[in-house]
Amino acid sequence: MTEFRIGRGTDRHLFVEGRPLMLGGIKIPHHLGLKGHSDADAVLHALSDALLGALAMGDIGEHFSDTDPQNKDLDSTKILKYCLTLLRSEQWFIGNCDVIIHCQQPKIGPHRLALRESLAKLLNCAIDKVSVKAKTAEGLGPVGEGLCLDAEAIVLISK
Repeated sequence: MTEFRIGRGTDRHLFVEGRPLMLGGIKIPHHLGLKGHSDADAVLHALSDALLGALAMGDIGEHFSDTDPQNKDLDSTKILKYCLTLLRSEQWFIGNCDVIIHCQQPKIGPHRLALRESLAKLLNCAIDKVSVKAKTAEGLGPVGEGLCLDAEAIVLISK
């Protein structure tokens, strides 16, 4: 009998000057980046938290402390790869994932395919198992004011 689990992850980072904007493991052209202890890739952080949640293994803060100097400017693909190692060590597999990026700018639509391709490659799964959507906040709240970017991820795993 196949067993299924679902995990959900969210992440929010402020926009700042002087940093590249990393989302889903790729650099997105924009005049602002995201503030964080690591590279602040909110998409990979949300996805990693979703995987850890599905595995009932806490969150990325428990595995990658933001006070540990070793994690300063850490490439978030390493966080995701660590989570995937945990997933595979327990003989779980990715069913699919669904990611939503909330931001006013930059526009995500032109980068949607590249984001899906990057995530599929990182997750070692077919691109038809990866969904990336974008939403604006219609000018409302900190996302709508362009102060921050939010990412949400849901993942289905099976064994």
